[in-house]
Amino acid sequence: TRVLKSPASGRTMNFGVRAAVGAPPTEEMLMTVKSILDAKGRDVVTIEPEATLQEAARLLGLRRIGAAVVTRADRTILGILSERDIVRLIGERGADALAMNVREAMTSKVSTCRESSTINEVMEVMTHGRFRHLPVEKDGKLDGIVSIGDVVKRRIEDVEREAEQIREYIATA
Repeated sequence: TRVLKSPASGRTMNFGVRAAVGAPPTEEMLMTVKSILDAKGRDVVTIEPEATLQEAARLLGLRRIGAAVVTRADRTILGILSERDIVRLIGERGADALAMNVREAMTSKVSTCRESSTINEVMEVMTHGRFRHLPVEKDGKLDGIVSIGDVVKRRIEDVEREAEQIREYIATA
């Protein structure tokens, strides 16, 4: 919760406090992975580890996405495969790399987050790991995915909302 106090009037205003049923969500609620998933949905493009890189490249291109989560049939996360992984292997091995299995090319040590993870925590993990997609895990299973674009969009919305609240506060001070 943020509390701003007007030096002129002495009035205070709490930001991020839910006052009553039907009131706007708290700042903590707005700044979590859950808020992103609630807005965009939980659909995730997945691929089987036995698929070829050519099939993976086709899937990523058709869906216009940058990564697919590699899962078992029960949605257990095995890895993640990004466009970067495919391009790197083509650069190293040439076109023959497209015949490789996804299992051979995927990143198997996958960083994940939970619904309760904050936007700032997710930004830190993505920045530190230098990746653009973070699967959301719940009870050991894939439950969604967030991209750096999702995180930046939510952060901009939060800043714009805070600025509007401050403008409203100043206008009533």
